[in-house]
Amino acid sequence: MTQAHPSDTAVGRGFAHIVKAVRPAVVNITASKVMGTGLSDAPDLPGLPDWFKFGPRDKHSYGTPPFSNPWQEPRGKGMGSGVIVSPKGYVVTNHHVVDGAKTVTVALLDKREFTGSIVGSDPQTDLAVIKIQGDNLPFIAWGNSSQLEVGDYVLAIGSPFGLRSTVTQGIVSAKGRGVGITQYEDFIQTDAAINPGNSGGALVNMHGELVGINTAILSRTGGYQGIGLAIPASIGQHVYASLVSTGKVTRGFLGVGIQAVTPELAKSFHLDRPDGAIVTEVRDASPADQAGLRRGDTIIGYQDQPIAGPRELQRAVTTTPVGTKATITVMRDGTEQVLRTTIVEHPVGQRVAASQQPDSESRLAGLTVEDLTPRTAKQLGIGGHVAGVVVTDIRAGSQAEQAGLVQGDVIREINHTPVESSQDFRQAVNALPKEQTILLFINRQGTSLFLTVKV
Repeated sequence: MTQAHPSDTAVGRGFAHIVKAVRPAVVNITASKVMGTGLSDAPDLPGLPDWFKFGPRDKHSYGTPPFSNPWQEPRGKGMGSGVIVSPKGYVVTNHHVVDGAKTVTVALLDKREFTGSIVGSDPQTDLAVIKIQGDNLPFIAWGNSSQLEVGDYVLAIGSPFGLRSTVTQGIVSAKGRGVGITQYEDFIQTDAAINPGNSGGALVNMHGELVGINTAILSRTGGYQGIGLAIPASIGQHVYASLVSTGKVTRGFLGVGIQAVTPELAKSFHLDRPDGAIVTEVRDASPADQAGLRRGDTIIGYQDQPIAGPRELQRAVTTTPVGTKATITVMRDGTEQVLRTTIVEHPVGQRVAASQQPDSESRLAGLTVEDLTPRTAKQLGIGGHVAGVVVTDIRAGSQAEQAGLVQGDVIREINHTPVESSQDFRQAVNALPKEQTILLFINRQGTSLFLTVKV
């Protein structure tokens, strides 16, 4: 067995020494798939321009933004890349590369080919693990993606357009990107050339360590336009270890809906700075409920680590082992408090609250509402326990439209005062002082969030 590892990290003479060490462990994957999962079957994501398109994805695709994934041939063969991460023959790739595959063929740089078996797959992160049987398999060690800095050199290795073992070079363009193509996201953005076929391939640092799994590109053409996205090793290693040990991904669960803190929300919640995650919902009988978390609390720390925003909290909680005693630091009415609870396993199918950042510099006007009936609530995907008024019309170009409110939003509170009828709404709006920021609590397609507006 051989571990891919460069002899030194100097870049003065190029990257050949790194490439020689890691390239043998990056494989080409051919998956014989069930027909009918091509681009024409990909659903549209409402509200995005027509040029936002996925490549072939699973039938539960999250939508069609501008991300091209490995192309799929008419005869049902999908092509992609993978990375051997263990001398035992475990290969990490993307879920969409092997989703629906009847057979998986793994080809190495040394021209050996193996029939792979799918150990497990996780569509929520778009990761999968394949197992091959072989001797003296090269592999790449996991690196610490959290140590990456914007501007660091990285290499992308894969099989773009079927051209096996292609290497491209770039830098880390950004970290912590979320683009809405998977449920759990913390993408590394790079300008290393990534094209269809690169998905599942390696993103390595200058130590020859695996810091990311190349997954998608932002493109109007379907090809490279300078923006590639890779799943960081911090997520990949957790998913890999869980799939190998149990065949599924076990995630920690707190039981809160959260959203980002905007500067205006920070003022409304008496926060010194716009950091943390505002609690918009607490699930009954959840660890959050047992800890005493309340709607309107701002989570600023978890397990003695600062929380900058919703994505950091989500990543920290989901990677917490089930049964762990957790401490949660919150700001409540301007006072810091520490709460404690025990993390449980994330229930299958549980919706994860969306993080939304509405425009905080707009006004509330031009709005038509009506009482929320049980029938309307059902149509909007809202539970029967929600009371409020539903937005039925917004005048084009009005101040309400600029506020970020949309048809179907359910207004539940105005400045912490419950709104249960159209009459409540009118009375609350008429009593609002001018030239002041107010706080709305709304429900949008089953997700609760706060919205600040000026009236």
